Amino acid sequence: MKRISPREARRLMQRMGMEVEEVQGIEEVLFIMKEKKIIIKNPQVMIMKIGGQKIYQVIGEEREEKEEEKIEIPEEDIQLVAAQTGKSIEEARRALETTKGDIAQAIILLTSK
Repeated sequence: MKRISPREARRLMQRMGMEVEEVQGIEEVLFIMKEKKIIIKNPQVMIMKIGGQKIYQVIGEEREEKEEEKIEIPEEDIQLVAAQTGKSIEEARRALETTKGDIAQAIILLTSK
């Protein structure tokens, strides 16, 4: 089978209505999913344009991070912890965030300091 040179490949792609360009200056690419993030540092990014659509190709080393569950803490819980411990609203909020919303644990955490 005959190898195609890069120049021939470029001409063939142009005849098919396909354009390819490399994007310069990208420091990282981030894919955010429900349960994790994939981070690609110093990637090589190519954009292929075909029929009005863009296809992004990302090449590089990946690093995964687990997505931490963000907890909504009700204002009443924050006020309750602050009132029970005599601490500020901000201290109560931080304690509840640390204990993932557990009121009893937050009170113990603040009173044991």
